[in-house]
Amino acid sequence: MQTSVTKSKTAPIVINVFFTLLSIAIIIPLLLVVSISLTKESALLESGYHLIPKQLSLTAYELILQSPKQLLTAYGVTVLVTVIGTIVSVLLTSMLAYTISRKDYRYRRVTTLFVFFTMLFNGGLVPFYILVTQYLHLKDSIWALIIPYLLNPFYVLIMKGFLDKLPPEIFESAKMDGASELRIFATIVLPLSLPALATVGLFISFIYWNDWWLGLLFINEPKLVPLQLLLYRIMNTIEFLTNNISLVNVQIDLTTFPSLSARMAMAVLAAGPMMFIFPFFQRYFVAGLTVGSVKS
Repeated sequence: MQTSVTKSKTAPIVINVFFTLLSIAIIIPLLLVVSISLTKESALLESGYHLIPKQLSLTAYELILQSPKQLLTAYGVTVLVTVIGTIVSVLLTSMLAYTISRKDYRYRRVTTLFVFFTMLFNGGLVPFYILVTQYLHLKDSIWALIIPYLLNPFYVLIMKGFLDKLPPEIFESAKMDGASELRIFATIVLPLSLPALATVGLFISFIYWNDWWLGLLFINEPKLVPLQLLLYRIMNTIEFLTNNISLVNVQIDLTTFPSLSARMAMAVLAAGPMMFIFPFFQRYFVAGLTVGSVKS
């Protein structure tokens, strides 16, 4: 009896210690990134990386923010793409998931198989590029950054797993009261699926926010360049100047040129807004961690 009581007291302590250490292991790299971005380049070359900057310097941020208009424009494009893309994507994902989760839908299995099949095979990069540019005519358009990510089969199946748990009696009683399918979806399914919607929506917003690949493929207009692509180009420019300083007719002292700290400064600028947004979704995210899990 005493042994079981001791185990019941020890288990929470072990779990708390484990997650405390895990949290520290996650936080320390983030603090290190911020510290490097605020450290003078010469101090990084001499002493390496430290959690507390040995010599504070804002040179990296000054370099990146030399043209604030372009940076603010890129932020605006990324925010617009993330907001519109996330809202439309969550709506389409939930609608498709709701359809294939209904047991009275005749082609439920066929449609589910079709969705799952697209996770295994795709048309390839060249057909995708031709489709977007030659048939949809989306090159140098804001929609080229939104439409390709509107439906992700993985998130559709996750939402389906959550909606499968909803009792079908709710839909039957709503139909007996004269509710249409659209009204059932809007007034019953969406409110009950809020944890799943928040979790999937958070993942989708990360995809849109961190994407630079679509911009690299389809965007040439400077006013439509997203944030991640802009920072990617800045990083390539810094790397080129660092590795080919002898070939460029520019006099730069490599000990003061922030090639290392600028990379970390770009990471802070790119990831910062999403780190502030995440806490607002935390309670829904925790509730939706088991979205799509298998019932025992």
